[in-house]
Amino acid sequence: MKPTAILLLHCPDQQGIITEITKFITDNLGNIVYLDQYVDREDGVFFMRIEWELDKFLIPREKIKEYIDTLYAQRYDMTANLYFNDVKPRMAIFVSKMSHCLYDLLARYKAGEFNVDIPCIISNHEDLRYVAEQFDIPYYVWSIKKDHSNKAEVEQQEMELLKKEKITFIVLARYMQIITDGMIAAYPNHIINIHHSFLPAFIGAKPYHQAWERGVKIIGATSHYVTAELDAGPIIEQDVVRITHKDNPESLVLKGRDLEKIVLSRAVKKHIERKILTYHNKTIIFS
Repeated sequence: MKPTAILLLHCPDQQGIITEITKFITDNLGNIVYLDQYVDREDGVFFMRIEWELDKFLIPREKIKEYIDTLYAQRYDMTANLYFNDVKPRMAIFVSKMSHCLYDLLARYKAGEFNVDIPCIISNHEDLRYVAEQFDIPYYVWSIKKDHSNKAEVEQQEMELLKKEKITFIVLARYMQIITDGMIAAYPNHIINIHHSFLPAFIGAKPYHQAWERGVKIIGATSHYVTAELDAGPIIEQDVVRITHKDNPESLVLKGRDLEKIVLSRAVKKHIERKILTYHNKTIIFS
C-alpha cells in the first residue's frame, strides 16, 4: 500500500476551501485518493477529510503541516490535523473481568482488520491475564481499593506506562472504573468507551435491568469518547436489537453483549482509520 497523508479539518464554511486544498495537493503532485466533506448548516461549519499519495509529493512529509498552517489556518480560521497511513496508532486496552469485548478486539487485530499496534492491556483485576497471554500481549494489573483511596496513585502509574509505550489512544473494553479528569485531559477525544445502553437512555450501572424494568422493546449499545461527564461524550457508533416481553434481564445481557462487541469494534476501526472529527459534543463520521 502506498504511503498517504490524511488531512482532517474544520472551519467556518466559506467559498473556495475545497478548491484551495485540492489545488495545494495537486500542484505539489499529490494524487488524491479520498475526499469527503460535510457542511453543518445550523452552525455554518465546514468539515473535510482528504487523503493523497505521497510517493511523488513535492513537499517533505515533515513539512506538510507547517505549509497547511501557514497557508490556510489563519486565512480560514481552520483547525487541521495531519496523519500518515504508514504510522500506526498505538492502542492500550483497559479491561476488568468481562472478556467478550477484549476477545473481539484482539481477534480482529490478529485477523488484520485493525492497522494498529497494541503494546499493552491494563486491568484492575487478574481475571483476564490468560486472554492477553493467548495473544502474547503484556498485561498489567493495578488493583483499586474499594474506597478508591489509591486511585490517584494507580492512575499515575498507568499514565507513566502509557507514556513509555507511546500510546495514542485508549479503548475501555468494559473497564468498570470511572476515568479521572487527569487522564481524560491527557487523551482528549482519544479514550473510547462502550456503554451497554442506547444513550442517552439508561446511563450508569445496570442499564439492561433498567431497560427491562421500563418495558422497552429495543435495547442498544453505544460507543463514545470519554469526557468528564459520565456517559455523555461524543457518540461514535450505536446499534440496537429488538426484544419482547419474554425476555428477562439475563437474556437482555446476553443479547446486549453481542451488540457491545460489534459497536465497539466499529468505533475503534473508524478511529484507527482517522475517519472521525469531533466538534463540540458531536462527531462527524466519514464514510
